Amino acid sequence: MTSTSPYQMTKQHHVKVLLVDDQAIISESVKVMLADEKDIEFAYCSDPTKAIDVANDFEPTVILQDLLMPEIDGMTLVRYFRANPKTKEVPLIVLSAKEEPTVKAEAFANGVNDYLVKLPSKEEMIARIRYHSKGYISMLERNEAFEKLAQSQSALQQELDEAADYVRSLFPEPITGDITTYWKFIPSAQLGGDAFGYHWIDDQNFAIYLIDVCGHGVKAALLSISVINVLRSQSLSQSNYLEPSSVLNGLNHAFPMESNNNMFFSMWYGVYNKETKALTYSSGGHPPAFLIDQENHLNELHTGGVLIGGFSDATFNQETTFIKNPSRLLVFSDGVFELERSDNTHSTFTDFKNQLKAMLPGDRQLVEKIESWSREINGAGSFADDFSLLQVDFYPNE
Repeated sequence: MTSTSPYQMTKQHHVKVLLVDDQAIISESVKVMLADEKDIEFAYCSDPTKAIDVANDFEPTVILQDLLMPEIDGMTLVRYFRANPKTKEVPLIVLSAKEEPTVKAEAFANGVNDYLVKLPSKEEMIARIRYHSKGYISMLERNEAFEKLAQSQSALQQELDEAADYVRSLFPEPITGDITTYWKFIPSAQLGGDAFGYHWIDDQNFAIYLIDVCGHGVKAALLSISVINVLRSQSLSQSNYLEPSSVLNGLNHAFPMESNNNMFFSMWYGVYNKETKALTYSSGGHPPAFLIDQENHLNELHTGGVLIGGFSDATFNQETTFIKNPSRLLVFSDGVFELERSDNTHSTFTDFKNQLKAMLPGDRQLVEKIESWSREINGAGSFADDFSLLQVDFYPNE
């Protein structure tokens, strides 16, 4: 199906001339001039007190108006036309019996578009009518196109908002106990492809994961949802979900970019065994996670893998660390720290790491502190990318 430009969906307009003049002979003369112009529609109003109502109903693309009429002054009627919402932009050509510079100056000051000594030649009259109508019709079509574009953007934003709500609904509720979780998700204006989760694989092993699909919009969100569902359902038959490298290798084969609108994703995946206190993890094209120990040391957890779905022959490694004492794990997307400052420079992972060190020792408000730091850099507008931050606290001795 071919897409349609907003400009192709605008209403078709044709030239419509309204003459306001108390002399019927002028009306007949103009009608004769336009007789051969089949695409021009003509209307006549002999009563200037009814001119506004006639114009509102007829919707002319140009108005011809006499300056000398009974019951109402021509300049006053000009001002009425310009004050009326439906005619304030319609080209207005005033007709006068003679050239009077002061009258012309007053007419233009009141908002007329042209001044004619009646009556000009047929060729000149038609040329001026078409010239002014063409400009007015172009304005109407532009405004209608902008209105349809705004409606389209509003509908798209509604879709993105609904998609963001659906993505958020898939995230697990925070849990408390010897493993306690807390998270913050702020979708970007265009909705990125972030998603995360955690769940018990069995009685001993707890999985933690965060993915970031390239690009923005509904397609990116749908891919992230698909990956999350695969992880939750453990539907990769050839993967061992207790082995993070096996999971990333399986996802790389299951979601090649060629089959997913040329989209790929980064990911951090870890498994914590509450009996051995081992946290085994693997990453692909993703920022390192931070493990913060009791002494507030920041330990970067990453294995240097490539983006998932980008290379069919890629392999992923895993590493293991042990959590013997209460510790905090932070897993996040690059939307947390890759932010544009007001001076057009960008914050970096190193900036974030240094700021995080300054925030320690952390408390249960660490997520909010990080969010405040990101918002301070980003300013008042929406984030350019999804902000996803997952905090997992381990209490291995409890």
